[in-house]
Order: sequence, then C-alpha cells, then structure tokens
Amino acid sequence: SGGVVSSTKKGLSVKKVTNADSPNYLFVDLVVEAGAQAGIYPLIIKKNGAVIHTINYSLEARAKNSANRPSYSTKDVIYLITPDRFANGNPANDKVAGMRDMSLNRGALYDRHGGDLRGILDHLDYIKNMGFTAIWNMPEVENDQTLESYHGYGITDHYKIDRRFGTNEDYRELGMKTQANGMYLIKDIILNHCGSGHWWMDDMPFKDWINYGGKFVSTTHRRETVQDPHVSKYDAKLQTEGWFVPAMPDLNQKNPFMQRYIIQNTIWWIEYAHLGGLRIDTYPYSDKYFAARWSDAVLNEYPNLNMVGEEWSSNPIITSYWQRGKVNRDGFKSSLPALMDFPLQNALSEAMNENDQEWGKGLNKIYSVISNDLIYANPDNLVVFGDNHDMSRFYSQVKHDQALFRMGMTYLLTTRGIPQIFYGTEILMSNPKSNEHGEIRGDFYGGWPGDIKDAVTQRGFTADEKSTQDFFKKLLNWRKHAEVIHTGKLTHFGPENGVYVYFRYSEKGKVMVVMNKNATAKTLSMGNFAELIKPGAKLTDVLNDKTQVLGASLEVPAKTALVFEVK
Repeated sequence: SGGVVSSTKKGLSVKKVTNADSPNYLFVDLVVEAGAQAGIYPLIIKKNGAVIHTINYSLEARAKNSANRPSYSTKDVIYLITPDRFANGNPANDKVAGMRDMSLNRGALYDRHGGDLRGILDHLDYIKNMGFTAIWNMPEVENDQTLESYHGYGITDHYKIDRRFGTNEDYRELGMKTQANGMYLIKDIILNHCGSGHWWMDDMPFKDWINYGGKFVSTTHRRETVQDPHVSKYDAKLQTEGWFVPAMPDLNQKNPFMQRYIIQNTIWWIEYAHLGGLRIDTYPYSDKYFAARWSDAVLNEYPNLNMVGEEWSSNPIITSYWQRGKVNRDGFKSSLPALMDFPLQNALSEAMNENDQEWGKGLNKIYSVISNDLIYANPDNLVVFGDNHDMSRFYSQVKHDQALFRMGMTYLLTTRGIPQIFYGTEILMSNPKSNEHGEIRGDFYGGWPGDIKDAVTQRGFTADEKSTQDFFKKLLNWRKHAEVIHTGKLTHFGPENGVYVYFRYSEKGKVMVVMNKNATAKTLSMGNFAELIKPGAKLTDVLNDKTQVLGASLEVPAKTALVFEVK
C-alpha cells in the first residue's frame, strides 16, 4: 500500500497508480507511447524511497493485420466440444498434483475423464474433413475447484489454461493450427462470475469486488427483468447481482477495475491465441451497461469479430433485445453482434415431437418462430442449434427416431443463421438414461486408447452410426461451398398437413428444401410454389446426387427432408 511505480525504459510510461482496499494490490495505468517496440519494460515499485519490487512487463507484438482478423459467419458450421470428454491426447496431465479435484473416473458422470487440448489438436483433420469450419470449446482456463471442475465454468485464474487440459502454449497452438486449416477457434467467455476457488477470493482487491459482499445470494434467474417495463428494483438487482450458484461468485461489474480487468483479459486471449470469435456465457446475468461497454471495447480492437451471447429464452422478444442495431423501447443500445437462437431450438424440438394435425403445432412451430425474424436487427447472425452442452441431445429429444433426427439436422444446416453442432451428434451420441449434464457430455468415441468404437475410423460402428456420419459429412461439405445457403434470402410456405417447404435463393443459385413429417409419402402440387419454381426446373438431390426434371407435382417420401439444388 502506498507504493510508487515508475517505468525505466522509454516507450512505456506510468500515468496513474491506485491503491486498493487491500494493501496487497496496486492498479497501475500505463501508456504505450508512439513508436514503442515489443520487448521487456521494467517497472520499479518503491516504498518510502526504497525499491521493493521490479516487474518485467512484457509488451508483445501484435500479429500482422490482427485488428482486421476475419471471424465466423453464415458460411460456417460450429463444432461445440467439451474438452474433458472429447479426446485424451496427453495422459500425463490427467492428474496434476496440488489441484483440488484429483478425480479421474470415466465411469462417473461428474468426475474428470482426461480429455485435453492435445486430444482436440489430434482430431483437427477429422473435424475439418467432416466439414466443420469453427470450433467452440467449453472453457479451457483454470478451474481449480473441489468438485465438477471438468466443465470449465468456475474460473480460478483468468490468464492460465487449466493444466489438466494443457498449457497456454497448447491453446495458442490450437488457435494457430485451426487458423492454418481455414477454421476459426471460438473462446467461451464468462463475464458474470468466477469460481469460488479463484485466487483473489482469499484477498479481494476491493470490498465490493464480489456482489453481496462476497456472500452467496441467489439470482432469481428471471432474465425478463432486464426488459420488463414494470420490473421492481428488488427483482432487477437480484437477477444481475445475485450469484448463479454458491460455487460461482458473482463479479461486481460496476467496479471500474473489475471492468478493465475483464475487458483486457478478453482482448489478451484474442491476440495471444489467434482467436476467430467469442461465445459469451450467461449474457443476461451481467450488468447490461458493462456488457455493452465490454462489447464496444472488444469490437473497437477487432471490428470484424463475431461474438454470440447466450440468452436462454424461447421468446424472440427477449432474445432480440441484446442484438446490435436493435431499437429498444427503453433506449438501451447493445453492441453484441449475435445471439444463440434458443427460440428456434425450442420450436424445432417441439416441431419434431408434436402432432402436425393439431392447429399451430408440429412444423408450424418453426414457421411461427421464423416469422418473428422481424424483431431482430440481423436474423442471419443468429447461431442455430438442436442441442448444446446444457440440454438433452437432439437424438434423445426426438426419442431416438433417426428420420426425425435427420430432418431436424437438415433443417439446421439449410435455414438462415450459423449452425452449431454438439460433438458426437454426427455419430448419433445420445443420453438415453437421464438428462444429467454428465451423461449429455459423454465421451467421444475413440478419444481414449482401448475404446471399442472410434469415430475417425468407424471401428465398431453400427450401420446406423456409419450412415449418420456419412450423412453429416456429405451435407456439411456441400454447405461449405453453397454460397446461396450462406447469403441467400429465405422464403417459406406455411406448413400443410405435415409438409413444410422453403427456399434459399440469390444470384448464386437456388435451393429448395421439403420436409415431410408424415408416416406416408406425400405428393406436392408444385403450383403452390410457382413464385419460386416452375415445372421443367432441373432438381439435383444434394444427399444422393440424383437429378430429375420437375413436373406439375413432386413425390416426397415419408419422414424425409429433401434438399434440392434448382437449375
């Protein structure tokens, strides 16, 4: 406390030094001067005239054209991975001495299983060859927590990769190799909370560093309070300042030093690890004005970076509030480019399970949600998905009906937005026993030596698993080059009798998708779709490459989604 900090090398100067409430912290504002070169800049800390410490501050060089780095978009398909459950590339880091959670048991749902960054690196060719173009990992930073440390959402050091996943250098290698393979690495960012084992919890810089004085008070999980014009101050405060769970202290994002810490940490990881985008966890639990400031700061450095926020609501009105460019009734301006499309996920799941003969149900649910795109500032920049790490796998959602499963996946890969596929979906992974997160986040086939099944070679696969993986590989690699799917307009026709038809079209081409949920084949009168297609058009089935000339009608097999390129 009361220290004086000075720089001893030209190029970096000390602007301001702030004492914290704790005597063990100093917050130093530095100015990087014009013409400064990358290198080590010693900072001298003096107290009562005597040097008590020297910090060799490292000023790193930015990658060439770093500010203009590209990011994931509608041309991409995101592969979501749980690192601990994907592949064990380095068994030597399965247990690390001194860490609180020393579990290692693949048979236990919530113990660590040993997957790591090296395992993901070893599978880059598989991911690329399947047709995925972006990788979103659940958080890889240190989670030195006592229990369930595998999932990554209880950060204990913002600047360090968890040693059971590897090293910072391993993560940087993943970013660079992903980039070299024409893919994007997306980092999962947690703005709202940290882990109870975080190093600063034993000695917080400021008394208000953690909300509610560092004592657990639960959030209400009423995310609508942010937009509710009738909201009480009581409910509004609890939503954003209450803790997610006791093991995840809620960060006080009104503290200016906390704000700067989180912002700088995000920018550092983008630069250090060659990131191609971000996903933001529990977005509506943050103070919305800080969230906007954070977004602005990141986009000021990287204007093209895409960032998708998690707002788990099936109501598009709630979700759309957060997207950049949305004009909100309360005047709030968000800078977040993209949102996870939970409304569409919910509609898709219900659509596959409901009776289409009942008014407004079945495929009509999808039609209704897509019709609500008018409330989004940019509906194309929504991430669409059938499942993720927090919900039952889509194959289980449709009660292990392969026809409905493929129909849902075909829809996600051809509708508007950016598709996200949970690892293992492409090989029919499911959670038949329970909805426990530990089961949903099952081990990827072949990720461990001795596994009976191997996704890379299809060893031990059933005929259904093989055909499903082949289906994904065909459709994903076609989509990779189908510009009309990336940028084309979407026109859909109201579902009738369990059949839903929509088109993607632009100067780059035209694609027609037909979904028939019925247990019997259907004959479509093409006159209903005359504004977009006419008899004589040449149709090429994307999944089997067969061609036909369209007549006055089209036969659609039972429980099938057909994707046609139209000429």
